[in-house]
Amino acid sequence: MTHWIINFFNDYLHLQLSGTLIERWLLAAAVSVATFLVAKLIIGLVGRRLGKLAERTTTVIDDALVCLIRHTKWWLLLVGALVAGAQFVELAERARSVLHTLLVLSMLLQLGVWASAALRFTLEHYRQRKIKQDPGSVTALNAIGLLISVALWVSILLLALDNLGFNITALVAGLGVGGVAVALAVQNILGDLFASLSILIDKPFVVGDFLVVDDCMGSVEHVGLKTTRVRSLSGEQLVFSNSDLLKSRLRNYGRMYERRVVVQIGVTYETPREKLKQIPGILRAAIETQEHTRFDRSHFAKYGDFSLNFETVYYVLGPDYNLYMDIQQAINLYVHEQFEQAAIEFAYPTQTLLLRRDLPVNAPS
Repeated sequence: MTHWIINFFNDYLHLQLSGTLIERWLLAAAVSVATFLVAKLIIGLVGRRLGKLAERTTTVIDDALVCLIRHTKWWLLLVGALVAGAQFVELAERARSVLHTLLVLSMLLQLGVWASAALRFTLEHYRQRKIKQDPGSVTALNAIGLLISVALWVSILLLALDNLGFNITALVAGLGVGGVAVALAVQNILGDLFASLSILIDKPFVVGDFLVVDDCMGSVEHVGLKTTRVRSLSGEQLVFSNSDLLKSRLRNYGRMYERRVVVQIGVTYETPREKLKQIPGILRAAIETQEHTRFDRSHFAKYGDFSLNFETVYYVLGPDYNLYMDIQQAINLYVHEQFEQAAIEFAYPTQTLLLRRDLPVNAPS
């Protein structure tokens, strides 16, 4: 674009670089103003046209391009226009060095603005897709965005200082030592922060999952940068440190696909053998008559202290606890009815006392 403007002014205005000093400066000013206005006009037109096109498409690439174009700063265009105009005048070496430094700095700053805009666009796009499915990951995602933004602008700052002639080796070393000191001072906070990132990436649980941690249990309500909040069954909110939570052994019932249930039933020792043989069939029928169940086994398991014990295993085909309790209740009622009809008695703790009367030694026989 700069060469086109130069040729335009040379060919149509017939002003040569060998002209008077005033003519050169006028030409330089005209080229700078024209370059700035034309660049501003082109960016505006392209941004509007591409924006209208992006509204009619479902892809995100054109939306990202529109975002970058709209974040092109005027001061980059201004510095570029000044550099274009400076080609028509003879500047001192120091002046050209300053102008070149300004151009590099403005390009670095613009690069940082573009990178920040692209990062925000990406995070917002991900946030819109995940906000309803996994709100906790959105919260932790903000931490990732913050860390990337800090790292980006620190890199831009170091590159800018290097172009200004500063020795950044000592600065980088100082930042490293300072970073270690800060990390040691806030290691607990950083531990929880990285734990939240681990929860985001590895997803051992998400908002809505039912967790059991030691003797505490409840549904995950919020996953933050430092803590995870769980709503217990009794209503209070339990707050866990993210790092402590990952060190614990979690039982995540939210990932349960089906529930294995073991049922123990005892009958009295006076139950006839023929009726004992009927009990596994009764238990199997009680399970198979229910929907959302899968029968596994039923056996006369052992002789207990006061009962003959039967063990039955079945699966509830769903994680819902209310569904499990409804099925368990229906099975218990069915078994009670069948045992009542078959005159089979449930066992309960009993003791049998044997009393023996011993006669005195000198008693008459």
